[in-house]
Amino acid sequence: MIASGAKIDRIDLNILTVLQRDGAISQRDLAERVGLSQNACWRRLQRLQQSGIIKGVGSSIDLAALGLDLTVFVMIRTRHHSKDWSVAFRAHVERLPEVIDFYRIGGDWDYLIKVVTRGMSGYDAFYQKLTTDFELATVTGFFSMEAMVQNRPVDLTRI
Repeated sequence: MIASGAKIDRIDLNILTVLQRDGAISQRDLAERVGLSQNACWRRLQRLQQSGIIKGVGSSIDLAALGLDLTVFVMIRTRHHSKDWSVAFRAHVERLPEVIDFYRIGGDWDYLIKVVTRGMSGYDAFYQKLTTDFELATVTGFFSMEAMVQNRPVDLTRI
């Protein structure tokens, strides 16, 4: 049993492991890789999607090749911790197209945002939009020079 309440077995974990590495794999090839008939594999895929464990299938894109060559990890500290403020700030950040990941975190900082944009001028424009209408105590950007490991599949054998 997984936290979502869905019952997951080793075959389900094998399906998820294969899909993490190749989300575009055909159902026939997936069934073969995990040792199931196509119908049995399809039923499991449907159950994993309906339970919310599989949230979608995407492609890995070289963002730098599209001109999005700057990744910034933005750390934010705020003096505001009310639910209403947090909901409003979340909605504000979600509207910013440069944001690809957004977390509320514990420790010395309150939020972590991963931003991908076109160079420093793109980041400056993002920063101006981020700080408009919201009082933020501290905003610090950490600029990525190189992605050493990125979009690494989760090792599901440890579950």
